[in-house]
Amino acid sequence: MNIKSLLLGSAAALAAVSGAQAADAIIAAEPEPMEYVRVCDAFGTGYFYIPGTETCLKIGGYVRFQVDFDSRDGAYADDNWDAFTRGRLEVTAKSDTELGELTSFIALQADASDYPAGTGSTGDFYFDEVYLQLGGFKAGTYLNWWDKGINGETDSLGSLTRATSIAYIYTGDAFTAGLQLDELTNVELGGGGGQDFGLEAIVTASLGAASVDLLGSYDFANEDGAIRALVSAEIGPGALQLAGIWASGYNVYYNASEWTIAASYSFKATDKFTITPGVQYFSNVDLDGDDFDGDDAWRAGLTVDYAITSGLAMKVSAQWNDGNRRGAGDEDYWDGFVRLQRSF
Repeated sequence: MNIKSLLLGSAAALAAVSGAQAADAIIAAEPEPMEYVRVCDAFGTGYFYIPGTETCLKIGGYVRFQVDFDSRDGAYADDNWDAFTRGRLEVTAKSDTELGELTSFIALQADASDYPAGTGSTGDFYFDEVYLQLGGFKAGTYLNWWDKGINGETDSLGSLTRATSIAYIYTGDAFTAGLQLDELTNVELGGGGGQDFGLEAIVTASLGAASVDLLGSYDFANEDGAIRALVSAEIGPGALQLAGIWASGYNVYYNASEWTIAASYSFKATDKFTITPGVQYFSNVDLDGDDFDGDDAWRAGLTVDYAITSGLAMKVSAQWNDGNRRGAGDEDYWDGFVRLQRSF
């Protein structure tokens, strides 16, 4: 009986102690779930969600090393060649809204050189492009439609390729149309002129394996304009492209000649190796007041692209220039470059 009482008493004591300890136990709070960066596939590859938002961000750019050459005496200070390095950083933010797709784009870049000799000086970073876009409405400073050229490095198809502008762009299934108002500052022939406007309009149509661009612009400061047509078609193992421009007189959009015709054929020899010969003819390259006059000129050359590995490419370009071109100094010459570029 005594043993039974002892066992029951011990069990009761243990239960009491256990209950007291359970009452005093500290319950640790569960850690909050960590929010990892999520891939955003709504706007293409490379985007991710900014944590805590529905905005998608993409970061890209390139690092470029390039050596330019020009056969004219003293083209680069006292020599015929110059090397430089460029860095470019691009940040794109996109989100869907009740008014359409909202985009902001920033591109920062700068060139580094060793001038003055031995200083390792670095050029200032600047906004190469910075704009916002909501649906078809676009505003900012950016490369305009005159920046578009044909394959290769032979063509010269635009004189003003960047401006502070506002545009509306309609994108359909088979064609795109756009209207843009540009700010023009001190662009009158001979200098000066203050603030003025320029107007651009473009229509682009896709016709199976071919596409056609028709671009027209008017420079209100100089009261002249230019029209450009560009045709591209997949033919054989490459792409054939043709372009033609007519200018009514000196204007900021195209002022190299009264009219010009350019052509190139981008021949894809292998998956990594592309060869692009090109040629361009210029008619009436001189100016008589604000009217074109004078000689005709030519430019012809070859560009070779080689994809060394994923993200790293080499480009080599050599161009022959007729000395009749304005600014050539009546001397036929060669120019070009060798470039290494790592894009990301």
